[in-house]
Amino acid sequence: MGYTMGLNLLLLVAMVATNILSLYHLSSTLQSKPPLPPPVPDHLLHQLTTIRATINHLTRLHPPPSSTPKQPSTIPSDLLLYTHISTIASACHNYPDLLHKYMNYTPLKSCPLDSDVAESLMLRGCHPLPRRRCFVKTVSKIPNSLPVSPFGGLQDNAVLWNVYKCKSFGCLSPFLGFDMKREKDQLMGYKTDLDLPIQQLLQVAKSHGVVLRLGLDIGGGTGTFAAHMKLHNVTIVTTTMNLGAPYNEAVALRGLVPLHVPLQQRLPVFDGVLDLVRCGHAVNRWIPVAAMEFLLFDVDRVLRGGGFLWLDHFFSKAADLEKVFTPLIGKLGYKKVKWAVGNKMDSSGVKNGEVYLTALLQKPVSK
Repeated sequence: MGYTMGLNLLLLVAMVATNILSLYHLSSTLQSKPPLPPPVPDHLLHQLTTIRATINHLTRLHPPPSSTPKQPSTIPSDLLLYTHISTIASACHNYPDLLHKYMNYTPLKSCPLDSDVAESLMLRGCHPLPRRRCFVKTVSKIPNSLPVSPFGGLQDNAVLWNVYKCKSFGCLSPFLGFDMKREKDQLMGYKTDLDLPIQQLLQVAKSHGVVLRLGLDIGGGTGTFAAHMKLHNVTIVTTTMNLGAPYNEAVALRGLVPLHVPLQQRLPVFDGVLDLVRCGHAVNRWIPVAAMEFLLFDVDRVLRGGGFLWLDHFFSKAADLEKVFTPLIGKLGYKKVKWAVGNKMDSSGVKNGEVYLTALLQKPVSK
């Protein structure tokens, strides 16, 4: 029995000693620092960052299903739709081939003659365009003199004609706004109720106690409205695009300011600083209704209280004018100073049952 007790005591001492050694080894393992992992290469870090950003973006677009019932959205669906149409140049990623073509240049060298590519991107919602580090080509000889009058002749040698089919202003149709003799008579006469001559506009403004100083002509072509208003000491800035012809160059050659922005672009003007905004033929029924609504409310943003919105020969189908565009314009709550509707008598107008609307609307001083 004494032998058994001694053996048990020996086993107990061995077990205690084993536990003590195990605890010591575990303690020393926890206190020792693990070896540092090898450094991650930069290209892998970049890829991981890109993957993480993509996952976060997809998560925002398609959030995971929730166990709680989804509440109905209070944001109108058309507003949600339009945020994907022309928000802060996000549409650039939808046209990688065009974007690659536009950005395929040699830094610190001459830019390619690709204004057509730039406008293709802009009209698809990719605006503002990415900046580039290249030198834009300009005319080699500066004209000795420019016309004093905004209705003087346009000089061919002041334009790079490489990107256009025509190689001179004389080649372009006079109905596009490049014939200065013809443009001098535009907006001056009164033939129907659809016309609003410059003198009548000035008289209406005076009778309403509005001083016209600054304005914007949206889709103003070669700047004829701005040219007429310049003669009355009113500064008008013109938005225009070079769709197959040098519209921006023509505006500049007339001593006026062109803004190269598409219709869906937020107007690059501060809030409430303009006395007048004119919408020319570029603003018509071909603009999606949602885009038209945002355009009108952006016009309201830049107009000061008491300022005028002039819809000049806006055309649409007669039924759409009554059911769609008149209620849309009515959302602004502007006073109707002039509202005239007439049939559009060209072949397209007769075929599609289109009408013209000329409206002069005044923004309330306060809302």
